[in-house]
Amino acid sequence: MEANPEEAIKTNVYGTYSVAWAAHRYGADRFVLVSTDKAVNPTSVMGASKRIAEMIIQHLDTISSTNYAAVRFGNVLGSRGSVIPLFRKQILAGGPVTVTHKDMIRYFMTIPEAVQLIIQAGALAGGGEVFVLDMGEPVRILDLARTLICLSGYEPYRDIDIKIVGMRPGEKLFEELLTAEEGVTATTHERIFVAKPTALNDGLLEQVLTMFDSAPGQIMPRDQAATVKFIQQFLPRFQLVTNEQEPAALEAAAAGAVD
Repeated sequence: MEANPEEAIKTNVYGTYSVAWAAHRYGADRFVLVSTDKAVNPTSVMGASKRIAEMIIQHLDTISSTNYAAVRFGNVLGSRGSVIPLFRKQILAGGPVTVTHKDMIRYFMTIPEAVQLIIQAGALAGGGEVFVLDMGEPVRILDLARTLICLSGYEPYRDIDIKIVGMRPGEKLFEELLTAEEGVTATTHERIFVAKPTALNDGLLEQVLTMFDSAPGQIMPRDQAATVKFIQQFLPRFQLVTNEQEPAALEAAAAGAVD
């Protein structure tokens, strides 16, 4: 998505709207958007596109009898794009195992946990909520790499090397599940919380959604610059963080300097 940012908008924003509007049109009882912790203070196109998708379903909830909700969580072990299959492939090839930063940490849950919690959140949905799932304690990616090497019967740095390759565009050292403004309230499920709602620009949302219906080609971005401009309508302080920038800029963004 960072390499093809306009496609991220087409899929995560326009695609979410298309399916969410179909749910309204055909009278679906509930609609659950699977979001991500990267939607909080986003520094990537992926995270920003998911945050806009959250805004869209919250807006639609105000005009529809369908109950819309979003679920935010971190990384799912073994899913497509997960770091675990990549590490296994690198270990089988004799290494090196590549880690982007020695201090990078992430939240993880298993596929069955993720599915169960999404279904539970759907059952709890009353309309418009952003549910936040308890992901447990974060894991340092470097420690995860070492553990997988050991579990494969090798010794890190002797049999299989670990190489620090640098952070990728838009990556954070750590992910957040909430903005400073949101906070959470408890639900009847011990691992599911509700983020407190933040103000939406309903006028902008109505304008963009109308354009999606009437002339999507006129509003959909076609390159990176147009994508950033599109995102900034919703997230005015959004700036792409690239791997050419200093680590201090990445850490500042991760700490919430970017909405």
